[in-house]
Amino acid sequence: MTTKINVLQVIPKLGYGGAETGCYDIAHYLAEQDCGSYIVTSGGDLLKFIKKDKVKVFRFPVHSKNPIIIFLNIILISILIIFKKINIVHARSRAPAWSCYFACILTKTNFITTFHGTYNFKSKLKKFYNSVMLRSKLTIAGSNFIFEHINENYNEYLSKKKKLRVIFRGINIDYFNPKNISILKQEKLKKEWNLESNKFTILLPGRLTYWKGQENFIEALNILIEDYNFNNFQAVLLGSDQGRKVYFKKLKSLVERYSLTKKIKFIEHCKEMPLAYSLADVTVSASVEPEAFGRVAVESQSMAKPIVASNIGGSRETVLNKKSGFLYKHNDPRELAKILNTVIQLSQEELKSIGNEGRKNVAKKFDVEAMCESNLREYKRLVKN
Repeated sequence: MTTKINVLQVIPKLGYGGAETGCYDIAHYLAEQDCGSYIVTSGGDLLKFIKKDKVKVFRFPVHSKNPIIIFLNIILISILIIFKKINIVHARSRAPAWSCYFACILTKTNFITTFHGTYNFKSKLKKFYNSVMLRSKLTIAGSNFIFEHINENYNEYLSKKKKLRVIFRGINIDYFNPKNISILKQEKLKKEWNLESNKFTILLPGRLTYWKGQENFIEALNILIEDYNFNNFQAVLLGSDQGRKVYFKKLKSLVERYSLTKKIKFIEHCKEMPLAYSLADVTVSASVEPEAFGRVAVESQSMAKPIVASNIGGSRETVLNKKSGFLYKHNDPRELAKILNTVIQLSQEELKSIGNEGRKNVAKKFDVEAMCESNLREYKRLVKN
C-alpha cells in the first residue's frame, strides 16, 4: 500500500514575494495530486486566495524570532504533525525552520528546507542561525547561484547524508501571459497611474529598499537626459517602502534634485502584476546585491517584455543577454543609462522579437509546473526511503 504524502509548508507570512508565491503554488499543486496539503503561517495578503477546501491553513506566530515563541511553535507544529499525519515538513525561512527542525526531531518526520537567499553571514552567530536551512534531509536551492553560495560558504554544514539540489523557482506562465491582458483594464490602469500613451515607459518593480537599486535607477534616468538627450520617457517605481520612510524620502529628494517629478511615478502596489508589465516598454531590475532568483526578470520575460537587469545573482541564469534582455554591470548607473538608451533606439519589431525570446525562455525553463513536479518527486523519494 502506498503511503499518502501529507506535506506541511511553514512560512513566516504569505505575502507576494517569491518564496511566498512558491509556497502557494506548491500547496495547490499538491492538493490536485491527492496529497495532503497544509500551510502554517502568521498571516499575509495571499491567504485570501487560498482554496480552503483544498489547502488547510493554520495560523501560528512563526514570524517571530523570540526564543519563547519559537519553543511554543515547536510544540504546536509537533502536535499538528501527529494529528494530521504529516510526513514532510518543508520550511521556507530561518525563524520557523528552527521550530520545524526540533519538531521533526521529536516526531521523527522528514525535514526539508528551501534556501531562498544569501542571508547575512558576517558573524559566526549569524552563520549558525542560518545553518538551520542545511540541517534538513534535503536543502533546495532556487538557482545555481544559491547552490554555489551554499557550497562556498557553508561547507562545514554539508554532508553526504544530506542532499543539496537545485530546483529553479517557477512562475505561472498562464497568469503572466500577454494574450490574457484586457485592453479595458489596461486603459483603466494607465489612467489611474496617469501615464501618457506617446511616452516610452520604463518599469522598475520591487519593494523600496537600497539593495533593489532604486537610487541607481533614478541616477541612470538623469544620465539618460543629460548625456543622451532623451526626454520622452516616463518611469514607474512600483513597490512599497514597507516602513522604510527614510529611504523613501531619500528617493523623493533625489527625484526632486534632478527635476524628474513629472517623469517618475511612485506606485505602492498593483493587484494584477501582469497588467503592470503590459504597460511597460521595458522592465528594469537594478539590484546592487545578488538576487537569489530574480522573479521580476522572469515575470517580465513571461509577459514578452524586454528586461534590463544587473549582472549578478540569479539574473545571469534567467536572462539571455542580448537575446531576451540585457545585463549591465551592477551598481553602475552610467552603464544602465547606456543600455536603456540602446533599448530605446530599437524598433517596435526588435522589441517584440526580444519579448518573444523571453517568453520562450521562461516557458522552457521556469514554468511553475516544472517546479511543482520536481518538489513532489523529492517528497515521494523521502517518504519512500
